[in-house]
Amino acid sequence: MDHLTNPSDESSILARVIEPRRATLTRPAAEALVALDFDASDVERMNSLAERNRLGQATEAEIDELESYSRVGNLLNLLQSKARRSLADG
Repeated sequence: MDHLTNPSDESSILARVIEPRRATLTRPAAEALVALDFDASDVERMNSLAERNRLGQATEAEIDELESYSRVGNLLNLLQSKARRSLADG
């Protein structure tokens, strides 16, 4: 996501804080971040929620839950991007 599109949304703020293009992590920290992933049960839940949402069957609570997963995924992506950059440059 381009952090200039909406500079006050969560992803944009996190991108500015984390600076994923700057290789500033130690190798052990970067390796630990790259290893993070969703548990299989969470992936199954996300897929189920996404399918219900796609079909127009998701409740408001389910949509909120799906958005929570999305926010966590965005944070994980930013951290792992920084980690991969640190590993490549270090």
